[in-house]
Amino acid sequence: MTDDFTERKSRAAGWFRSLRDDITAAFERLEDAQDSGPHAGLEPGRFVLRETRRDSPDGSDAGGGVMAVMREGRLFEKVGVNISTVHGTLGEAAQRSLSARGVPGLEEDPRFWASGISLVAHMRSPRCPAVHMNTRMFWTPGAWWFGGGSDLNPMVEVPEDTAFFHDRLREACEAHDAGYYPRFKAWADEYFMIRHWKEPRGVGGIFYDDLCTGDWEADFAFTQAVGRAFLAAFLPLTEKHMHEAWTEAEREWQLIRRGRYAEFNLVYDRGTKFGLETGHNPEAVLMSLPPVAKWP
Repeated sequence: MTDDFTERKSRAAGWFRSLRDDITAAFERLEDAQDSGPHAGLEPGRFVLRETRRDSPDGSDAGGGVMAVMREGRLFEKVGVNISTVHGTLGEAAQRSLSARGVPGLEEDPRFWASGISLVAHMRSPRCPAVHMNTRMFWTPGAWWFGGGSDLNPMVEVPEDTAFFHDRLREACEAHDAGYYPRFKAWADEYFMIRHWKEPRGVGGIFYDDLCTGDWEADFAFTQAVGRAFLAAFLPLTEKHMHEAWTEAEREWQLIRRGRYAEFNLVYDRGTKFGLETGHNPEAVLMSLPPVAKWP
């Protein structure tokens, strides 16, 4: 059995909040720098923060979060950087899901606590890749673990961009465990597969879940490293492509790829399923969906 982890929960939630602040500030600086292209005349986008609450069956406090969303910017068509800290008891569906993954003691004591950050960016330009990142900590009376990852979703793959993105994630992983990058890259390749189309959602990255080596400090440090690596991996690629011109045909393909992205998040994504099953604000859970998409 674990203790209630009060101090560690506070540190984790504080880290996710701090990472959110770093990312939103960096993205707003990119908005200011978008001084060319068809949307350069717009006011630079800014994040709007809104609190969300989780519904509990008995009406008691079950935590919540803060949605930070920028819409219709110069560079970002829609980007959300959400944080949440939720708690309560797990319903039967969520218990079955976690029990199947080897979490002990849920039937006897279904309490849980979870905190994390989740980011999805959909770009104006089809030359700039969409991106996803999340990290989280989960606690139950019988177990704790971390999860997360980051993956790149270009409309058309640029091999050197893929290599650059993966190199930054590899560096973050190898600083903690030489086996993490190949293991978590393979997990991402499997996880981010749109199985009904037999095609990947993007060019991959890393994905990990249920990470509990028994050393909380080490696992938390690794999760922080994954969060820090995100800006190092994504910002240079955006700066590289944000001033390039694009065609209407490229925009059309971008919207079709976004449709595939939406299909994955609604059909397969663990976070979407867990958030909806545990009563979290649906708008926050579905923040990842693109503002405009097409299905040919």
